[in-house]
Amino acid sequence: MCAVNCNNDIEPCLTAVMPVYNEASTVGEIAARVLDQRPVRELIIVDDCSKDGTWDRLQMLAQGDSRIRLFHHDVNRGKGAALRTGIAQATSDIVIIQDADLEYDPGEYYLLLGPILDGRADVVFGSRFQGGAGARRVLYYWHSVGNRFLTLLSNMATDLNLTDMETCYKSFRREVIQQIRIEEDRFGFEPEITAKVAKARVRIYEVGVSYAGRTYEEGKKIGWRDGFRALWCICKYNFWAAGTLQAATSASGLTPAGTHRSR
Repeated sequence: MCAVNCNNDIEPCLTAVMPVYNEASTVGEIAARVLDQRPVRELIIVDDCSKDGTWDRLQMLAQGDSRIRLFHHDVNRGKGAALRTGIAQATSDIVIIQDADLEYDPGEYYLLLGPILDGRADVVFGSRFQGGAGARRVLYYWHSVGNRFLTLLSNMATDLNLTDMETCYKSFRREVIQQIRIEEDRFGFEPEITAKVAKARVRIYEVGVSYAGRTYEEGKKIGWRDGFRALWCICKYNFWAAGTLQAATSASGLTPAGTHRSR
């Protein structure tokens, strides 16, 4: 395969799954950025019962591009639940997680797709701390300490050597992610999915990505309670839980009750 140096080198092969909660101010811009990338075949957006007009904004966006597929939760359930819904509906060869804020750059998709497309990887993590891809906004010191601590504990449990377990940017071969039973409803998705891909013994790579983190005033949602939940999830999914994989034919069962699709 020819070298992949940018998104324009890649044919359409990607489903971007975007969980959304109260992101009316940014969702239009990030959706446009995602759809501008050549690899994107479809953008699945799951509105997790937003209260700020996000759903109305999304319906307007979907009218302008047939690649957008919308789903809506009637009750707020959390990022993990939204991802469970969206991943189950993905149809492309590769699936990537894309937050609805502007912290991660879709122009760097090629970094996460390259190791999968050339046959080396089944899962690729985009590390904010590995360096080499671009700029990283300087923000909260204790957040970075917490992220590195959780990554350390996760690595000790999984025997992986990741630098950023908590990153949003994770890409998967579709058949891999759709065979993993996602249980966490909130931000516990990150340590859960890390534990489960480690147990599945798939090929995991990590690449450096840029990061334009936002402040709480700008809409950041994760908090200290989610850090404690991550600790619980590291223990639960590495040491106590069974049943990592499910039959691929049951993937549609991931969609929670109270969810409907609108085109």
